[in-house]
Amino acid sequence: MSLVLVTSDRFADHVTPPGHPERVERAEAMQVVASRWSHGGGRILDPRPASDDELVRVHQAAYVQSVVATRGRTAMLDPDTFASPDTEEVARLAAGAVVTAIEHVIAGAADARPDQDSRSPNQAPGRALVMVRPPGHHAEADRAMGFCFYNSIAVGAATARARGLSRVAIVDYDVHHGNGTQWMFYDDPSVLFVSSHQYPFYPGTGGANETGRGQGVGFTVNLPMEAGATDADFDLVYREVAIPVLQQFKPELILVSAGFDAHELDPLAGLRMTTTGYGQITARLLAAADELCEGRIVFVTEGGYDTSALAECCQGVIDLASAESVLRPLDTSGDTRRGHDTIREFRRAHSR
Repeated sequence: MSLVLVTSDRFADHVTPPGHPERVERAEAMQVVASRWSHGGGRILDPRPASDDELVRVHQAAYVQSVVATRGRTAMLDPDTFASPDTEEVARLAAGAVVTAIEHVIAGAADARPDQDSRSPNQAPGRALVMVRPPGHHAEADRAMGFCFYNSIAVGAATARARGLSRVAIVDYDVHHGNGTQWMFYDDPSVLFVSSHQYPFYPGTGGANETGRGQGVGFTVNLPMEAGATDADFDLVYREVAIPVLQQFKPELILVSAGFDAHELDPLAGLRMTTTGYGQITARLLAAADELCEGRIVFVTEGGYDTSALAECCQGVIDLASAESVLRPLDTSGDTRRGHDTIREFRRAHSR
Protein backbone atom coordinates (compact mmCIF):
# COMPACT_ATOMS: atom_id res chain seq x y z
CA MET A 1 0.00 0.00 0.00
CA SER A 2 1.72 3.20 -1.15
CA LEU A 3 -0.46 5.86 0.48
CA VAL A 4 0.73 7.54 3.67
CA LEU A 5 -1.13 10.01 5.85
CA VAL A 6 0.69 12.91 7.47
CA THR A 7 -1.17 14.43 10.39
CA SER A 8 -1.03 15.14 14.13
CA ASP A 9 -3.44 15.70 16.98
CA ARG A 10 -1.63 19.02 17.50
CA PHE A 11 -3.79 20.54 14.76
CA ALA A 12 -6.56 20.81 17.36
CA ASP A 13 -4.41 23.27 19.34
CA HIS A 14 -5.18 26.19 17.01
CA VAL A 15 -8.23 27.70 18.68
CA THR A 16 -10.54 30.24 17.06
CA PRO A 17 -13.29 32.41 18.62
CA PRO A 18 -16.72 30.84 19.24
CA GLY A 19 -18.74 30.54 16.07
CA HIS A 20 -15.72 30.76 13.77
CA PRO A 21 -16.04 28.25 10.89
CA GLU A 22 -12.36 27.22 11.06
CA ARG A 23 -12.96 25.48 14.35
CA VAL A 24 -11.30 22.75 16.39
CA GLU A 25 -13.99 20.25 15.37
CA ARG A 26 -12.43 20.16 11.91
CA ALA A 27 -9.24 18.70 13.37
CA GLU A 28 -11.27 16.22 15.39
CA ALA A 29 -13.08 15.03 12.24
CA MET A 30 -9.75 14.48 10.49
CA GLN A 31 -8.38 12.59 13.49
CA VAL A 32 -11.32 10.17 13.35
CA VAL A 33 -10.43 9.46 9.71
CA ALA A 34 -6.75 9.04 10.62
CA SER A 35 -7.58 6.69 13.48
CA ARG A 36 -9.66 4.49 11.18
CA TRP A 37 -6.76 4.37 8.71
CA SER A 38 -4.25 3.51 11.43
CA HIS A 39 -6.42 0.76 12.91
CA GLY A 40 -6.70 -0.76 9.45
CA GLY A 41 -2.92 -1.01 9.19
CA GLY A 42 -2.31 2.22 7.28
CA ARG A 43 0.86 4.23 7.80
CA ILE A 44 0.84 7.68 9.41
CA LEU A 45 3.89 9.93 9.42
CA ASP A 46 4.45 12.48 12.18
CA PRO A 47 5.10 15.92 10.71
CA ARG A 48 7.96 18.16 11.68
CA PRO A 49 7.74 21.96 11.88
CA ALA A 50 8.82 23.93 8.83
CA SER A 51 12.08 25.79 9.37
CA ASP A 52 12.50 29.52 8.91
CA ASP A 53 14.54 28.80 5.79
CA GLU A 54 11.66 26.78 4.32
CA LEU A 55 9.08 29.45 5.17
CA VAL A 56 11.06 32.34 3.69
CA ARG A 57 11.24 30.60 0.33
CA VAL A 58 7.72 32.00 -0.17
CA HIS A 59 7.14 34.44 2.72
CA GLN A 60 8.96 37.63 3.60
CA ALA A 61 11.23 37.19 6.62
CA ALA A 62 9.64 40.15 8.39
CA TYR A 63 6.20 38.61 7.95
CA VAL A 64 7.35 35.28 9.42
CA GLN A 65 8.70 37.13 12.44
CA SER A 66 5.40 38.97 12.84
CA VAL A 67 3.59 35.63 13.07
CA VAL A 68 6.24 34.27 15.45
CA ALA A 69 5.51 37.29 17.66
CA THR A 70 1.98 35.95 18.28
CA ARG A 71 3.30 32.90 20.14
CA GLY A 72 1.81 32.57 23.59
CA ARG A 73 -0.95 35.13 23.07
CA THR A 74 -4.12 35.80 21.12
CA ALA A 75 -4.10 38.13 18.12
CA MET A 76 -6.24 39.16 15.15
CA LEU A 77 -4.16 39.26 11.97
CA ASP A 78 -7.04 40.21 9.71
CA PRO A 79 -10.83 40.37 10.17
CA ASP A 80 -11.15 36.58 9.57
CA THR A 81 -7.81 35.31 10.86
CA PHE A 82 -7.26 34.84 14.59
CA ALA A 83 -4.23 33.43 16.40
CA SER A 84 -4.39 31.64 19.72
CA PRO A 85 -1.33 31.03 21.93
CA ASP A 86 -0.35 27.84 20.02
CA THR A 87 -1.34 28.95 16.52
CA GLU A 88 2.09 29.87 15.18
CA GLU A 89 3.55 26.52 16.15
CA VAL A 90 0.54 24.67 14.71
CA ALA A 91 0.64 26.64 11.43
CA ARG A 92 4.38 25.99 11.17
CA LEU A 93 3.68 22.28 11.76
CA ALA A 94 1.06 22.33 8.98
CA ALA A 95 3.62 23.70 6.53
CA GLY A 96 6.16 21.18 7.75
CA ALA A 97 3.65 18.37 7.27
CA VAL A 98 3.55 19.16 3.55
CA VAL A 99 7.35 19.15 3.43
CA THR A 100 7.36 15.81 5.27
CA ALA A 101 4.97 14.34 2.70
CA ILE A 102 6.97 15.67 -0.24
CA GLU A 103 10.20 14.27 1.14
CA HIS A 104 8.46 10.91 1.47
CA VAL A 105 7.01 10.79 -2.04
CA ILE A 106 10.24 11.94 -3.66
CA ALA A 107 12.18 9.28 -1.78
CA GLY A 108 9.51 6.68 -2.62
CA ALA A 109 9.77 7.29 -6.33
CA ALA A 110 13.57 7.33 -6.20
CA ASP A 111 13.56 3.97 -4.43
CA ALA A 112 11.26 2.30 -6.97
CA ARG A 113 12.90 -0.67 -8.67
CA PRO A 114 13.22 -0.73 -12.46
CA ASP A 115 11.01 -3.80 -12.62
CA GLN A 116 8.14 -1.79 -11.12
CA ASP A 117 7.55 0.19 -14.31
CA SER A 118 4.47 -1.87 -15.12
CA ARG A 119 3.02 -1.66 -11.60
CA SER A 120 -0.65 -1.03 -11.07
CA PRO A 121 -1.72 2.30 -9.50
CA ASN A 122 -1.94 0.89 -5.98
CA GLN A 123 1.68 -0.25 -6.23
CA ALA A 124 2.99 3.14 -7.34
CA PRO A 125 5.26 4.89 -4.85
CA GLY A 126 4.63 8.36 -3.64
CA ARG A 127 1.04 9.13 -2.65
CA ALA A 128 0.26 11.14 0.47
CA LEU A 129 -2.70 12.80 2.14
CA VAL A 130 -1.77 15.63 4.50
CA MET A 131 -4.61 16.40 6.93
CA VAL A 132 -3.88 19.71 8.62
CA ARG A 133 -5.32 22.96 9.87
CA PRO A 134 -5.19 25.92 9.71
CA PRO A 135 -5.46 26.06 5.91
CA GLY A 136 -2.81 27.96 3.96
CA HIS A 137 -3.63 28.90 0.38
CA HIS A 138 -4.84 32.47 1.11
CA ALA A 139 -1.67 33.46 2.98
CA GLU A 140 0.40 35.82 0.84
CA ALA A 141 4.11 36.56 1.03
CA ASP A 142 3.58 39.35 3.52
CA ARG A 143 0.18 38.85 5.14
CA ALA A 144 -2.23 36.41 6.73
CA MET A 145 -5.80 36.29 5.47
CA GLY A 146 -8.79 34.02 5.04
CA PHE A 147 -8.00 31.82 8.10
CA CYS A 148 -4.46 31.23 6.74
CA PHE A 149 -1.07 32.03 8.30
CA TYR A 150 1.65 30.18 6.38
CA ASN A 151 1.01 29.02 2.83
CA SER A 152 1.69 25.33 3.40
CA ILE A 153 1.31 24.10 -0.17
CA ALA A 154 3.47 26.93 -1.52
CA VAL A 155 6.15 26.07 1.03
CA GLY A 156 5.91 22.49 -0.23
CA ALA A 157 6.22 23.47 -3.89
CA ALA A 158 9.23 25.68 -3.18
CA THR A 159 10.81 22.87 -1.17
CA ALA A 160 10.30 20.42 -4.04
CA ARG A 161 12.02 22.87 -6.39
CA ALA A 162 14.87 23.27 -3.92
CA ARG A 163 15.18 19.46 -3.79
CA GLY A 164 15.87 19.47 -7.53
CA LEU A 165 12.49 18.99 -9.22
CA SER A 166 12.15 21.08 -12.37
CA ARG A 167 8.35 21.22 -12.75
CA VAL A 168 5.78 21.16 -9.96
CA ALA A 169 2.02 21.44 -10.53
CA ILE A 170 -0.45 22.73 -7.94
CA VAL A 171 -4.14 21.95 -8.46
CA ASP A 172 -6.48 23.84 -6.12
CA TYR A 173 -10.14 22.77 -5.97
CA ASP A 174 -11.07 24.67 -2.81
CA VAL A 175 -14.24 26.72 -3.28
CA HIS A 176 -12.17 29.88 -2.70
CA HIS A 177 -9.44 31.00 -5.07
CA GLY A 178 -5.94 30.34 -3.73
CA ASN A 179 -4.75 33.92 -4.13
CA GLY A 180 -1.65 33.49 -2.00
CA THR A 181 -0.44 30.47 -3.95
CA GLN A 182 -1.13 32.19 -7.27
CA TRP A 183 0.83 35.35 -6.48
CA MET A 184 3.80 33.46 -5.06
CA PHE A 185 4.38 31.69 -8.39
CA TYR A 186 2.75 34.16 -10.79
CA ASP A 187 5.95 34.79 -12.77
CA ASP A 188 7.45 31.32 -12.34
CA PRO A 189 7.12 28.89 -15.28
CA SER A 190 8.44 26.01 -13.18
CA VAL A 191 5.26 25.93 -11.03
CA LEU A 192 1.93 25.41 -12.78
CA PHE A 193 -1.08 26.65 -10.81
CA VAL A 194 -4.55 25.38 -11.78
CA SER A 195 -7.49 26.54 -9.68
CA SER A 196 -11.22 25.79 -9.93
CA HIS A 197 -13.29 27.95 -7.59
CA GLN A 198 -16.56 29.80 -7.16
CA TYR A 199 -16.39 33.18 -8.86
CA PRO A 200 -17.08 35.95 -8.12
CA PHE A 201 -16.47 35.13 -4.47
CA TYR A 202 -13.96 35.65 -1.69
CA PRO A 203 -11.14 36.74 -1.99
CA GLY A 204 -12.14 38.44 -5.25
CA THR A 205 -9.27 37.10 -7.34
CA GLY A 206 -9.19 34.18 -9.76
CA GLY A 207 -10.67 35.54 -12.97
CA ALA A 208 -9.81 33.58 -16.10
CA ASN A 209 -7.79 36.56 -17.35
CA GLU A 210 -5.25 36.10 -14.53
CA THR A 211 -2.81 33.93 -16.48
CA GLY A 212 0.62 34.79 -15.08
CA ARG A 213 3.25 37.48 -15.55
CA GLY A 214 6.51 37.70 -17.46
CA GLN A 215 8.01 34.25 -18.01
CA GLY A 216 5.08 32.83 -16.04
CA VAL A 217 2.40 33.84 -18.54
CA GLY A 218 0.26 30.80 -19.30
CA PHE A 219 1.32 28.89 -16.19
CA THR A 220 -1.57 30.19 -14.08
CA VAL A 221 -4.87 28.61 -15.14
CA ASN A 222 -7.97 29.87 -13.38
CA LEU A 223 -11.25 28.03 -13.89
CA PRO A 224 -13.92 30.29 -12.35
CA MET A 225 -17.16 28.43 -11.65
CA GLU A 226 -20.57 30.05 -11.32
CA ALA A 227 -22.49 29.43 -8.09
CA GLY A 228 -24.64 26.34 -8.48
CA ALA A 229 -22.03 24.37 -10.47
CA THR A 230 -22.44 20.61 -9.98
CA ASP A 231 -20.36 17.44 -10.19
CA ALA A 232 -21.05 17.26 -13.93
CA ASP A 233 -19.77 20.82 -14.47
CA PHE A 234 -16.59 20.11 -12.55
CA ASP A 235 -15.94 16.80 -14.26
CA LEU A 236 -16.35 18.47 -17.65
CA VAL A 237 -13.89 21.24 -16.76
CA TYR A 238 -11.30 18.84 -15.32
CA ARG A 239 -11.67 16.43 -18.24
CA GLU A 240 -11.47 19.12 -20.93
CA VAL A 241 -9.04 21.61 -19.36
CA ALA A 242 -7.27 20.74 -16.11
CA ILE A 243 -6.04 17.26 -17.05
CA PRO A 244 -4.91 18.22 -20.60
CA VAL A 245 -3.02 21.21 -19.15
CA LEU A 246 -1.25 18.88 -16.71
CA GLN A 247 -0.41 16.55 -19.58
CA GLN A 248 1.16 19.42 -21.53
CA PHE A 249 3.13 20.66 -18.51
CA LYS A 250 4.44 17.17 -17.58
CA PRO A 251 5.01 17.83 -13.87
CA GLU A 252 7.43 15.80 -11.79
CA LEU A 253 5.11 16.19 -8.79
CA ILE A 254 1.45 17.11 -8.37
CA LEU A 255 0.30 18.92 -5.24
CA VAL A 256 -3.41 19.32 -4.55
CA SER A 257 -4.95 22.04 -2.39
CA ALA A 258 -7.78 19.76 -1.33
CA GLY A 259 -10.42 22.13 -0.05
CA PHE A 260 -13.75 20.39 0.41
CA ASP A 261 -15.87 23.53 0.82
CA ALA A 262 -17.25 23.29 -2.73
CA HIS A 263 -19.41 20.50 -1.25
CA GLU A 264 -23.16 21.05 -1.36
CA LEU A 265 -23.33 20.73 2.44
CA ASP A 266 -20.75 23.42 3.13
CA PRO A 267 -22.21 26.50 4.86
CA LEU A 268 -19.87 29.12 3.37
CA ALA A 269 -20.37 28.86 -0.39
CA GLY A 270 -22.75 28.10 -3.24
CA LEU A 271 -21.31 25.25 -5.29
CA ARG A 272 -23.05 21.87 -5.41
CA MET A 273 -20.29 19.29 -5.48
CA THR A 274 -20.92 15.96 -3.75
CA THR A 275 -18.56 13.45 -2.19
CA THR A 276 -18.92 11.36 -5.36
CA GLY A 277 -17.95 14.32 -7.52
CA TYR A 278 -14.88 14.99 -5.43
CA GLY A 279 -13.99 11.33 -5.83
CA GLN A 280 -14.18 11.67 -9.60
CA ILE A 281 -11.73 14.59 -9.58
CA THR A 282 -9.46 12.70 -7.19
CA ALA A 283 -9.44 9.67 -9.46
CA ARG A 284 -8.59 11.80 -12.49
CA LEU A 285 -5.70 13.45 -10.63
CA LEU A 286 -4.38 10.10 -9.41
CA ALA A 287 -4.47 8.77 -12.96
CA ALA A 288 -2.64 11.88 -14.17
CA ALA A 289 0.04 11.43 -11.53
CA ASP A 290 0.52 7.80 -12.54
CA GLU A 291 0.81 8.81 -16.19
CA LEU A 292 3.00 11.87 -15.77
CA CYS A 293 5.14 11.72 -12.63
CA GLU A 294 5.57 8.15 -11.37
CA GLY A 295 2.54 8.46 -9.11
CA ARG A 296 3.95 11.33 -7.07
CA ILE A 297 0.97 13.24 -5.70
CA VAL A 298 0.29 14.95 -2.37
CA PHE A 299 -3.20 16.04 -1.27
CA VAL A 300 -3.26 18.79 1.37
CA THR A 301 -6.44 19.80 3.18
CA GLU A 302 -7.51 23.42 2.90
CA GLY A 303 -11.12 24.48 3.58
CA GLY A 304 -14.18 22.35 4.31
CA TYR A 305 -16.46 23.57 7.06
CA ASP A 306 -19.16 20.93 7.24
CA THR A 307 -17.34 18.35 9.33
CA SER A 308 -19.31 15.37 8.01
CA ALA A 309 -18.56 16.32 4.39
CA LEU A 310 -14.93 17.00 5.31
CA ALA A 311 -14.55 13.54 6.85
CA GLU A 312 -16.35 11.83 3.94
CA CYS A 313 -14.17 13.56 1.36
CA CYS A 314 -10.92 12.81 3.21
CA GLN A 315 -12.01 9.19 3.44
CA GLY A 316 -12.78 9.25 -0.27
CA VAL A 317 -9.23 10.36 -1.06
CA ILE A 318 -7.91 7.54 1.11
CA ASP A 319 -10.12 4.92 -0.51
CA LEU A 320 -9.08 5.90 -4.02
CA ALA A 321 -5.41 6.57 -3.36
CA SER A 322 -4.82 3.37 -1.41
CA ALA A 323 -6.45 1.04 -3.93
CA GLU A 324 -6.54 0.59 -7.67
CA SER A 325 -8.29 3.68 -8.98
CA VAL A 326 -10.89 2.77 -11.57
CA LEU A 327 -12.58 5.80 -13.08
CA ARG A 328 -16.32 5.46 -13.03
CA PRO A 329 -17.49 8.31 -15.28
CA LEU A 330 -20.24 10.49 -13.88
CA ASP A 331 -23.55 10.86 -15.63
CA THR A 332 -22.95 14.16 -17.44
CA SER A 333 -26.21 14.08 -19.40
CA GLY A 334 -27.65 16.85 -17.23
CA ASP A 335 -27.14 20.60 -17.54
CA THR A 336 -23.44 21.49 -17.80
CA ARG A 337 -23.94 25.08 -18.95
CA ARG A 338 -21.77 26.44 -16.13
CA GLY A 339 -18.94 24.09 -17.04
CA HIS A 340 -19.10 25.09 -20.71
CA ASP A 341 -19.06 28.77 -19.68
CA THR A 342 -15.88 28.17 -17.67
CA ILE A 343 -14.21 26.44 -20.62
CA ARG A 344 -15.08 29.35 -22.93
CA GLU A 345 -13.56 31.80 -20.44
CA PHE A 346 -10.41 29.68 -20.21
CA ARG A 347 -10.01 29.51 -23.99
CA ARG A 348 -10.50 33.24 -24.36
CA ALA A 349 -7.89 34.00 -21.72
CA HIS A 350 -5.31 31.47 -22.94
CA SER A 351 -5.88 31.61 -26.68
CA ARG A 352 -2.45 33.20 -27.24
